[in-house]
Amino acid sequence: MTELEQLFAKYRRLVVFDTETTGLNPKNDQIIEFAAAVLEQQDHTVHCTREYDVLVQLPQGRTIPPKIVELTGITDQALQETGIARETLCRDLEEILGGPDTLLVAYNAHFDLCFLFYALSKYGNAHILRGKDKLDLLTVYRDRRPYPHRLASAISAYGLEGQVQNSHRAIDDVLATVQVMLAMGKERADLERYINLFGYNAKYGLEGKPISSVTYRPQGYRPAGPIYELL
Repeated sequence: MTELEQLFAKYRRLVVFDTETTGLNPKNDQIIEFAAAVLEQQDHTVHCTREYDVLVQLPQGRTIPPKIVELTGITDQALQETGIARETLCRDLEEILGGPDTLLVAYNAHFDLCFLFYALSKYGNAHILRGKDKLDLLTVYRDRRPYPHRLASAISAYGLEGQVQNSHRAIDDVLATVQVMLAMGKERADLERYINLFGYNAKYGLEGKPISSVTYRPQGYRPAGPIYELL
């Protein structure tokens, strides 16, 4: 049984997701783009059954910092012309992330989940995140390769250049994360052991509020053995 077959033996859907935000603080900064790919297994083959990518309007009077515009290419005009309301995003999230047999997957999942939690707490129903298992591929990558540990680093390490791109746009990063996950599964069959187990930079500590359903362990700049062996 392959690594993904093991995951689909436990979960009906894998939702790979990413956010673009106005900054790094989920309490004060805002999501400006959200994207997700829903993966399901049909006839022993994994299919992407849904792609979702939206820009999200900012609260009245808020604008995108110039550094974020430069990084993402997302502008205030784009949000005004094509962005959806935050309440609409949260309603969509309930559908996309819903179901008890859904595994949530991201690269640097703690960051994105914190932003989702604060958005849903204010404009939707944060309870939809409860009871959902979570897989952080950044944690996996730190256990397998030395620093740097950016998504672009993983794309290069697995020879995915030309197939995907780390553009700092949510949908591109989601599709890249899917391919990184597939490559990780072929490399070593232990992704299931990282579910609800997140690493953090030992030098700087955990940033943001911990997620109650997740176990956290420090990781260094070089692999020091799988962190699940420390449990």
